[in-house]
Amino acid sequence: MNGAKTLLQDLDDAIARGSDESRAKALWHATDILITGRYSDDEISTFGEVIGRLADEIEVAARAQLSELMSGCDQAPLNVIEKLAFDDEIAVAGPVLRDSDRLDEKMLLENAMTKGQSHLLAIAQRKSIGEAVTDVLVKRGDQEVVTSVARNEGARFSGSGLLHMVRRAEGDSILAEQLGLRKDVPRHIFQQLISKASEDVRRRLETERPEMMAQIQSSVTEVTGDLQSKFGPSSRSYFVAKRVVTTQYRQGNLNQDSISNYARQHRFDEVQIGLSLLSALPVDVIERAMMDRNREMILVLCKALDFTWDTTMSLLFLGAKDHLITARELHDNERDFGRLKIETSRSVLKFYQSRKTAADSASGGRQPELQVH
Repeated sequence: MNGAKTLLQDLDDAIARGSDESRAKALWHATDILITGRYSDDEISTFGEVIGRLADEIEVAARAQLSELMSGCDQAPLNVIEKLAFDDEIAVAGPVLRDSDRLDEKMLLENAMTKGQSHLLAIAQRKSIGEAVTDVLVKRGDQEVVTSVARNEGARFSGSGLLHMVRRAEGDSILAEQLGLRKDVPRHIFQQLISKASEDVRRRLETERPEMMAQIQSSVTEVTGDLQSKFGPSSRSYFVAKRVVTTQYRQGNLNQDSISNYARQHRFDEVQIGLSLLSALPVDVIERAMMDRNREMILVLCKALDFTWDTTMSLLFLGAKDHLITARELHDNERDFGRLKIETSRSVLKFYQSRKTAADSASGGRQPELQVH
């Protein structure tokens, strides 16, 4: 490529003369040729050598202008992009960090782990951000960075990243609301978020995310006539199960093994009563969780009670139609169960309990009680 060779020859002369004007002229000439043409990888590398050497010799304002030009160039030399992205001056690094598609995840990770808050904020404003990068942003970033990445619809979060965001959202209503508005936040994370949010944030999210709030409310609020356990089942077998399991609980003998044995024997009444006692949730909430085709709530409950996967699996089979689950569904449930954290699940359980307490208080505490005879 004759043009690049000529530029390389002119480069030494431009630097040797020591003129800012001559260096800038050579830089913009090389940049214009690069941006307006189409070149091979080897040719782009040659441009990178030219532009990179000249970039070391120019002032901040000129480097910032170069960054603006390179940020939108899909054939910008990688060495130049990296040099600009790691510039200590945010006026230089910002455009590339925000907009350049030439920055790969490795470069972004290194930048996020080593540079300051202004650089992190620029990364948080990219049109797309992978999970590994957001993990660093939510841990190292200040309030502005974390809020920005929460607002970014193109950001993707890992489970641990979302949990870290939930912890940081405590006492930060702006962050809590931004996180709650994200459509990719799983329901159990959303539940933990609002369980710690202020009343103002909860009200706003009820307005903005009515479908999510309705799902949660239906899981923890008793609906009149919805389930037979609401006012107490009439079958004698249920009364017997209630008496046996309650006695077992009072004697300190109700545990995971008990629940697992009941489940394997298909003794549904004993299971739902036992889980109700162990979790301090109403029997109808347990029944709903057991029968719900969305298995998320029962998975969260089992994780909160520190049950093993084997016990959890027996409960899934018990609640499934005809006690049958496909291999694919079972695999997906096992994967989801493995991803759940005990701490997170217990926070969700506490939220269920608090909503039940609030519901009881609102109704004057006159919920029907099933007497044990």
